Amino acid sequence: MKTHHLKAALAAGAALVALQAGAAKATHEVLHRGPAPQFGISAEMRMKVQDSYIVTFADAMPAAEVEAYAKAMARDYGGKILHIYDTALKGFAVKMPRARAMRMADDPMVMRMEDDGVAFVSTHEVLSNKAKPGFGTLSHTSGSQTTPWGITRVGGSMDGSGLNTYAWVIDTGIDLDHPDLNVNTAWSRSFVRGLSSPDDGNGHGTHVAGIIAAKNNSFGVVGVAAGATLVAVRVLNSQGSGSFSDIIAGVNYVGQGSIPGDIANMSLGGPANSSLDNAVINVANLGVFFSLAAGNESQWAGNVSPARTNHSRVYTVSAIDSNDNFASFSNWGNPPVDCAAPGVSIFSTFRGGTYATLSGTSMAAPHVGGILLINGGVVHSGGTANNDPDGNPDPICVK
Repeated sequence: MKTHHLKAALAAGAALVALQAGAAKATHEVLHRGPAPQFGISAEMRMKVQDSYIVTFADAMPAAEVEAYAKAMARDYGGKILHIYDTALKGFAVKMPRARAMRMADDPMVMRMEDDGVAFVSTHEVLSNKAKPGFGTLSHTSGSQTTPWGITRVGGSMDGSGLNTYAWVIDTGIDLDHPDLNVNTAWSRSFVRGLSSPDDGNGHGTHVAGIIAAKNNSFGVVGVAAGATLVAVRVLNSQGSGSFSDIIAGVNYVGQGSIPGDIANMSLGGPANSSLDNAVINVANLGVFFSLAAGNESQWAGNVSPARTNHSRVYTVSAIDSNDNFASFSNWGNPPVDCAAPGVSIFSTFRGGTYATLSGTSMAAPHVGGILLINGGVVHSGGTANNDPDGNPDPICVK
């Protein structure tokens, strides 16, 4: 069980298979020998992750030496480096034929080598590049400011404009010039190969950002930590999908630039992936609080990364509706779920300076992220979710 303040107060995909590389490497974990099944994934994403691998060196390797070793190994085994990780992990992502990858996996410098994979936004409604009927998309000039029901349910909005800590949104990017958001554009980055801008091409990341920190002004909506500084860490494309290797690069960036007390929100998920889980844990060890979407497949959240990650600063969040009923789509299970938060019919900021209503554990997680940011990492329980399918009702996170 996790040891969060909340847990103490209450007193209380398929994993990628690793093979041993032989007696001489009994302590080294290496990639499995068959490609992971990929269902419901575009041909473009299949090609992106095909013959792509995430390599982790031993923890004892100095961070300053990671780049040199990564480049040497890629050269020796005939691979192309995609990313180098020196904080969230000590390792790199590489693209190479599988036969060569299997030889690299047996190298004594390699502690773990895992197939790349695909993760998606954790939103119940599927987003597209165009607003869909029923999304409730509005211009920022429409009407006066409203307080969405989810913000009220978690304890209302507080002024986050004077905080020295930041909210890092690891997602599809953020609408960098949305009038209702305070985005640090200088620090914002894209880690999606082929997409250099951290500007949101989907809308999902902007929606998440507004729940955390939409400004308290005269229009639009207000977030949990109103006006707090947001950093866009784009790891997903405009269709809302991305590779684990790109996502880990984003987590690595948060580890490099964050300070203790910052929060990182990850409203995304895919099959179980130990490399991604470990990246989150290592950055949490630096003092960053993570809010993670439990996922929307109506299954045990332990099947999903990074939702299954357990750490004292990592909160995995399921979704409830406005009557505190457990959302039918939400993943469940304690552990890894720590608490529930509003995730049905949530009104927030959207791309193009607009607003939209969306549902999903993607919307639940940033409510908790905002609480963690404004409260310095402390959350409280405000009741429990009704009809939790695992029979162990999730506490509802509030300020």
